[in-house]
Amino acid sequence: MQQLILIAHNVRSTHNVGSLLRTAEGLGLTKVILTGYTPYPLTQPDTRLPHQARKLDAQIVKTALGAEKSLAWEHAEAIEPVMTQLQEEGYAVYALEQTAAAIALPQFTPPDKLALIVGREVEGIEPEIVALCDGSVEIPMLGEKESFNVVQAAAMALYHCRYTPL
Repeated sequence: MQQLILIAHNVRSTHNVGSLLRTAEGLGLTKVILTGYTPYPLTQPDTRLPHQARKLDAQIVKTALGAEKSLAWEHAEAIEPVMTQLQEEGYAVYALEQTAAAIALPQFTPPDKLALIVGREVEGIEPEIVALCDGSVEIPMLGEKESFNVVQAAAMALYHCRYTPL
């Protein structure tokens, strides 16, 4: 079976994080990795100030609806070592980002082991992170807006990756 990992890098909104966890759980992802300043649910032990950790956890749980308990997830401060480790494990690491070399999602055939990165809500994934990826995928836009919300974009891309025949 396909192994599919989502990396949420520098996503600021706790509600987006909760929705990403819920979407990933619903699509049977292998795990979600929350990197950079992306907020994350309570961990044991948790090194954050207790009142801050509880507040962030409550906001994430509100939209995750238990997915944070039934889905494998982890947090890492730096994304680069995570990417390197996944690539060493045989994962192709792709950015979900609009780039000159991006493959349009309908034409993208996902590999057996895929780690998909989504990034900041407004600015997207930093160019230096995109440069470390094996490639990038973009969702063609038909309206006047330039991008989708990070959760909706991730949901479309992950659904495509999960249900495109290998």
